[in-house]
Amino acid sequence: MSESPSILLHERDPRGVHTLTLNTPQAFNALSEAMLQALSERLDEIARDEGARVLVIAAAGKAFCAGHNLKEMKAHPSMDYYRQLFAQCSRMMLQIQRLPVPVIARVQGLATAAGCQLVAQCDLAVAAQEARFGVNGIDVGLFCATPSVPLVRNVPAKVAMEMLLTGEFISADEARARGLVNRVVPASELDAEVQRLVTSILAKPREAIAMGKAVFYQHRETGIEAAYQLAGQSMACNMMHEVAQEGVQAFIEKRQPAWRA
Repeated sequence: MSESPSILLHERDPRGVHTLTLNTPQAFNALSEAMLQALSERLDEIARDEGARVLVIAAAGKAFCAGHNLKEMKAHPSMDYYRQLFAQCSRMMLQIQRLPVPVIARVQGLATAAGCQLVAQCDLAVAAQEARFGVNGIDVGLFCATPSVPLVRNVPAKVAMEMLLTGEFISADEARARGLVNRVVPASELDAEVQRLVTSILAKPREAIAMGKAVFYQHRETGIEAAYQLAGQSMACNMMHEVAQEGVQAFIEKRQPAWRA
């Protein structure tokens, strides 16, 4: 085995719920090269798991993720190295989007720069009240361009630009109000709140969720006319699937669909 299991913990429960836990608390769970590689490998594994239903991305220690490892970056002052590093990170972020199951960020603490990017890239996010969020690369002279990609797809443009230009942090409640996270709860209730979301998702058919997630991100990047065409085709395919046929029939017959049994 590689070092990956020690820096990134991977669990799967019998329901098909995967949990990846960033496990370098002493480094504030920074996205080092090794961490990016470990995440990419585990995401590939989960994508191949036909029984997977949900992925939760969590972290050990006080911080969720402090972004890229600046010491590692400073030690390699090369354009080729930096291009490779940011491309590696971007590929991992896109793996999250392309995963056929919902991905929930469980944010217990600080999420900054590429760590905030990771939260924004997940489909859903639940945060503890103590969590804080920022894209503060500008404080060291580095505009957080790659974190801005999912950030501006979560929050309004002027809100994103203010965060990017000032480097100022926002609270969990502010993050929720701005659309970066879905739910904010006391730290003691964080796991229970994540599980409430997980349970709700598990009650829905995997096939419909997979189709829906894929088309959601596809049509978001297109014009409205093309988006409606894409969404209409997706819904037609979804309606033809046995889970939708059974769900509609169950609705007509006023009973629970078989896939909820």
